[in-house]
Amino acid sequence: MNSLKQRIFDAVQLGLALLVLLIALPLRAESGNPPPDTVPESEVALSVEELKKQVIRLNRDLFILEEDLLFPANTQFVVYLSLNTGQFFALDSVTLKVNDEIVASHLYTERQLEALKRGGMQRLHIGNLKTGEHEITAILHGIGPEKQDYKLAASSKITKNSELKALEIRIEDQSESYQPAVSVVEWEK
Repeated sequence: MNSLKQRIFDAVQLGLALLVLLIALPLRAESGNPPPDTVPESEVALSVEELKKQVIRLNRDLFILEEDLLFPANTQFVVYLSLNTGQFFALDSVTLKVNDEIVASHLYTERQLEALKRGGMQRLHIGNLKTGEHEITAILHGIGPEKQDYKLAASSKITKNSELKALEIRIEDQSESYQPAVSVVEWEK
């Protein structure tokens, strides 16, 4: 925890230093009188860029630390969605339930669907889950064969232990049946 406090302290210090620098630069320019030991403008620009890079790195580190604090590995539960279809099913929306409680739902844009079709994967849900048995249900809406409204669902029982649990909802075309299929797949470590 001391490491977290130190990183937060460093981020605040860096942010304040950047703020002071950004405020001081316009004030120097307005005064018209350069200070006696003037720093070349190119060096100031380089130091400002370096400060910006450090702020971005610290922001990323803080985001990772925040996720670790909010979703510790012993209770963390993540669900991804992948799409390997297009001929028999056009995805419109998805609803994810854990133990009959809706935890995520998403309505897709054309751009998002194109990214999924090109092999992308969406993090549909991240949260905490107690150890024990749980039922996961994915309900998908879209346009199916013969341009009809289509609803698919898949359900799976999982056992959450003290480690991270990751699942994938896979939507695939089944060429042998000319129908789409959905499955809930548990990732192995």
